[in-house]
Amino acid sequence: MGIFQNLSERIANVFEKMKNKGRLTELEIKQAMREIRIALLEADVNYAVVKSFIQSVSEKALHEEILKSLTPAQQVVKIVNEELTDLMGTKNAKLAVASNPPTIIMMCGLQGAGKTTMCGKLAGMLKKQGKNVLLCACDIYRPAAITQLQVVGKKAGVEVFEKGQIAPVKIAKEAIKYANKNAFDTVIVDTAGRLHIDEQLMDELVELKKELKPHEILLVVDSMTGQDAVTVADTFNKTLDITGVVLTKLDGDTRGGAALSIRAVTSKPIKFSGIGEKLEDIEAFHPDRMASRILGMGDVLTLIEKAESAFNEEDAKNLQKKLKQNSFTLEDYLEQLENMKKMGNLSNVLNMIPGMSNKLKGVDTEVDEKKIKHTKAIIQSMTVKERRNPDIIKASQRKRIAKGSGTSIQEVNQLLKQFEMSKTMMSRMAKNKGKLPF
Repeated sequence: MGIFQNLSERIANVFEKMKNKGRLTELEIKQAMREIRIALLEADVNYAVVKSFIQSVSEKALHEEILKSLTPAQQVVKIVNEELTDLMGTKNAKLAVASNPPTIIMMCGLQGAGKTTMCGKLAGMLKKQGKNVLLCACDIYRPAAITQLQVVGKKAGVEVFEKGQIAPVKIAKEAIKYANKNAFDTVIVDTAGRLHIDEQLMDELVELKKELKPHEILLVVDSMTGQDAVTVADTFNKTLDITGVVLTKLDGDTRGGAALSIRAVTSKPIKFSGIGEKLEDIEAFHPDRMASRILGMGDVLTLIEKAESAFNEEDAKNLQKKLKQNSFTLEDYLEQLENMKKMGNLSNVLNMIPGMSNKLKGVDTEVDEKKIKHTKAIIQSMTVKERRNPDIIKASQRKRIAKGSGTSIQEVNQLLKQFEMSKTMMSRMAKNKGKLPF
């Protein structure tokens, strides 16, 4: 299930009906707004937010210029896109950076929202941007919280500062001293969570804020909890005056209500979103791009950014040259699969291509570890000659390759077919466009 898939499909159906009508009457626009209103409520968007959103869209859509326009449906789509973008905060809100390092980022949230994992993801992202990051373990209550932070810290390649089960304020102060001595320019503090909001949790967070004076207080919320996430965000904001929100599990079967409600309810921006379980599955939150995704218009800018981080320029040039010379081999194919894996969930990636979301229903688009492992085993069971010229692989050789890789002849056939299709498609792109999309 792709991001906001149900909501996207419902809104797409509303727009499709409008496009088929040509000129629109006031009654038809009102009917469309009713359907969008129901779709938003079913996506678990806050009732007051939906009411205000529909009112704003309706006022603009029912304007005389729109009704008399030659392309009224397109005009309404444009209005909905602009209002959705506005609802989520207009533009990407960047992290504050201390004029006198280190920049202190305090991460807070309830247990189960994915806060500790998000600390590691954010640390990994900032490290890639050239920051020297220190993770600080201040969750002294949850069993294995410190160990979990050390595990994600190791994966991200960043140091973790911990002092065991002593007072969190003391740990955080020691961490800042350590950061100053060892030239760390960013400190991410993983604070304690609870299963629910209580006085003890809030008092501890207020004390940490007072002593640390963090440049950012980021609240991590689970987007799959819908309206509960909005209530949690509102409560934390009233107590701590947070600077931003991080939404986790935005890749799951989420109805999207939290993403569309939090900004309106708290007046605080969504700064990042978690879009998978891997360490690199974190994105800066761009309201305009998210609005485009919801409306099925794709998200080409994020797609380009993901591709640029997965493929370096030299590799892209070499690949283009091979495709033009028709010398693309199964070894190259395996390398490209590994690169695609770096871009994250393929279903989410394909949904960023304009017009692709509706074509992907029922299509298996997962590039998972198991599939890549099987593909690798099949390719490695071939001779160098076979890898570089798959056309020579006959039935007896396919049987040998299947046996050697622990797979079936059917899987070998399927791989060779996929390879030919990919090669043809990529060659066409390289020749027609002059360059590949990465």
